[in-house]
Amino acid sequence: MLDFATLYGSHARDVYRFALLLCGDPALADDIAAETFVRAWSARERVDLGSVKAYLFAIARNLFLHEIRRPARRTAPLDANVSSTEPSPERRAAARDDLRAVLAELQQLPEVDRAALAMRIEDQMPYEEIARILELSVSAAKVKVHRARLRLAQARARRPENTE
Repeated sequence: MLDFATLYGSHARDVYRFALLLCGDPALADDIAAETFVRAWSARERVDLGSVKAYLFAIARNLFLHEIRRPARRTAPLDANVSSTEPSPERRAAARDDLRAVLAELQQLPEVDRAALAMRIEDQMPYEEIARILELSVSAAKVKVHRARLRLAQARARRPENTE
């Protein structure tokens, strides 16, 4: 097993992005990512280095599922101060609106669809690994990713600035 600093440095951004796509709340995504590494490190003897990212994603997803089952805490609205690399304030505002819209639409998808899409798009994870993590067949994982992409594309097409 790797040392903790190497494990964290190699996968922290990916785990955080994955958690953010699942929950839509930056603070909760931070909590999930941190707890993911604590749990992975405490069970480091069981981690296969070839699938460490998949293992981390599985932990993060399980933590998210546990969190949404808790009645006291629900996902909060996104922070309006999401930063962007666009140079002008107008472009930054447009990018924030686009991100908010995509994350809002993602929240409308079933959790398993969000998870499948996030693993495939953000991390180019193979469908076989997605299927294993989500306990689906490979064809079901492909269908979930495809349908999630279609739904996001349809939502984008419905946005007022995208209609001609």
